Amino acid sequence: MPNILVTNDDGVHADSIRVLAAALDDLGSVTVVAPERNWSASGHPKTLHKPLRLAPISWPDGRRVYACSGAPSDCVALAILGAPYTPNSSSPHLAAGEPRDAYDLVVSGVNDNFNLGCDVLYSGTVAAAMESLVMGVPSLALSTGSVEGFDIADSDAWQNAARYARTLAAAALNRPLPPQTMLNVNVPRRPADRIHGLRYTFLGRRIYGDVLVARDDPWGKPYYWIGGEVPTGIADAGSDFGAIESGYVSVSPLGIDLTRHEVLADLAADAWVLPG
Repeated sequence: MPNILVTNDDGVHADSIRVLAAALDDLGSVTVVAPERNWSASGHPKTLHKPLRLAPISWPDGRRVYACSGAPSDCVALAILGAPYTPNSSSPHLAAGEPRDAYDLVVSGVNDNFNLGCDVLYSGTVAAAMESLVMGVPSLALSTGSVEGFDIADSDAWQNAARYARTLAAAALNRPLPPQTMLNVNVPRRPADRIHGLRYTFLGRRIYGDVLVARDDPWGKPYYWIGGEVPTGIADAGSDFGAIESGYVSVSPLGIDLTRHEVLADLAADAWVLPG
């Protein structure tokens, strides 16, 4: 039976992760390790200078899960390395770093806002899936977001996303993804019968309207907020933004390698030389 790890960045108490875990139950043995608090837009931290803790808790449906003191990426690392374990057991913890129970797939989500374009650089949801790739386990990141003209209940949006998560997870378990590959999945908040299916996409161009808000605190010292308009995106054909705008679920294959290989080839051919 496959072993599936479920996590998120909205925290272990988020209703959306419960819906996701339930949708995956019939595919294998599901373990949930998620942050004890919200880590949205946390990026990809790695906790090295303080201990990490896991607390077993029970969800309202009775499922036993684990709340982690660290980031989503920490949750994944701990679980793949073998946590939780019993400190007083006769077997020592995994000092050699060998996984105790290998995971076949990591599924992160369901995030309650889209992760499109360069959102993936900031997203704790995507970071958890990326940490899985670092550790050699394929993964999915699931997000859902509002679209103009539709207004559905949160529970319906999460159920829609969870159904697509199950479909893609089943496919990934049956036919493993290529090495070092994760799928970044975004589901528009439309009624189920108004979602037209899946499109495989590249990351589109996110447009941020950030502004700096500078104020003084009661003691006259300046502080800052980064705010602005809700970000938009360019719906190029074939992009994740284009799929969402057209009423499709966007599925983007991502990897760890950020190298611009076409530029590397030019550099190697002396087509462009650093000034020096």
